Amino acid sequence: MSVAPTTEARLTAVAARLQTDGRLPSLVAGITRGPELAWSCGRGDVDGATPDDDVQYRIGSITKTVTAIAVMRLRDEGVLSLDDPVERHVPGTPYGDRTVGQLLGHSGGLSAESPTQWWERSEGLSWAELIARLSDEDVKHPAGRRFHYSNLGYAVLGEVLSRSRHKPWADVLRDEVLLPLGMTRTTTRPSGRAAQGYAVHPWADVVLREPEHDAGAMGPAGQLWATLTDLGRFAWFLLGHTGDVLDPSTLEEMAGPGTVDGSSLGWSAYGLGLQVIRVEGRTYVGHGGSMPGFIAGVFVDPLEQTGAVAATNATSGLATGGLISLLDIVRQNEPHVVEPWRPSSSVDPETLELTGTWYWGTSAYGLRLTADGLLHLLGLQGAGRESRFRRRGDAWVGLDGYHAGETLRPVHESGSVVALDLGSFVFSRTPYDAVAPIPGGVDPDGWQPA
Repeated sequence: MSVAPTTEARLTAVAARLQTDGRLPSLVAGITRGPELAWSCGRGDVDGATPDDDVQYRIGSITKTVTAIAVMRLRDEGVLSLDDPVERHVPGTPYGDRTVGQLLGHSGGLSAESPTQWWERSEGLSWAELIARLSDEDVKHPAGRRFHYSNLGYAVLGEVLSRSRHKPWADVLRDEVLLPLGMTRTTTRPSGRAAQGYAVHPWADVVLREPEHDAGAMGPAGQLWATLTDLGRFAWFLLGHTGDVLDPSTLEEMAGPGTVDGSSLGWSAYGLGLQVIRVEGRTYVGHGGSMPGFIAGVFVDPLEQTGAVAATNATSGLATGGLISLLDIVRQNEPHVVEPWRPSSSVDPETLELTGTWYWGTSAYGLRLTADGLLHLLGLQGAGRESRFRRRGDAWVGLDGYHAGETLRPVHESGSVVALDLGSFVFSRTPYDAVAPIPGGVDPDGWQPA
């Protein structure tokens, strides 16, 4: 599905301005509203020609998201748990008590970079060489205490992948994520037509070639190269079209805000391998990437089912705001048309009995069953802790909000549901209903005038 000519003109004008104002040797940008790009644009020059959708650029830390997806596949298979200490999978590190989940979310407290020369501009080390240089000095913060972006943590996750699958981390990413998504032009080193990375002088319109090396053990943090076409396919994946690569619920889990990036001027958080940002009331999910000579980004607007992707061969000059501006243009000119509402094809009578009005103390709530089989707890009278719940056996587990991960269980009496137990909170059909097992009991005199 392509965009309208008027929208295309506006998008192209913004891309042109980004390339000129940012003084970028070349820029490719695109919009996806399906598995293929709906719009794309190339500006500047690569090897004497305008870059197209098949020119490779290094995508830097977007590699982390691909690495995280492969790790989450291991979790879903039961090979590991997010609570597993690193020592269980990669023995011998000086921070083996940090968990897999903490490394995914940059809350493990590890140093930002590796204990080597500037790894992004130097020939990489093997895992054996890297681990020989690690020490307690690479732990900068207590585990789980704060967000601290760590490239080193993702090097460890790459080793977790290698040892769990018994093959190099790059092969795991290729076989389990990239090729199944049709990202055939995403590789660990430049292949085919690829852009040279440059640094642009801050005070003169001249450029300097940036070096490019195999990052070795640090590769899982930023090694991959990709084309705009492949980035567009990755954006479509991030919009929930996960195919056989990942369960949609796992992707949703990854996109849940975890640790907050306190250095950001706006609302910015990190999930499990995904950046989550809030701009003017809208939430965007994706990841940016930079390496010497390159900047790339992929961010999606889940509500609009639209993604924006871009890549350039400059060390600086392209901010995430440029991608957001592209998404804004599409939303304003061609807003997403949602699917028609349709009633459920079947309904469980016992579940239907749970719907309606409930009270936690004197706070009113509504419990609504949707066609996708989820229960939505809605705050009434202008307040309330809202959450969605998915069925698991005889109970329901919270997906988001205050009750994320908590269990909701119907309480039966004489064959009827008289209450809901939500993490020990008891909801009754009327405020402090005497037939419900209200903790502490209910005054036998009932409600009285003041």
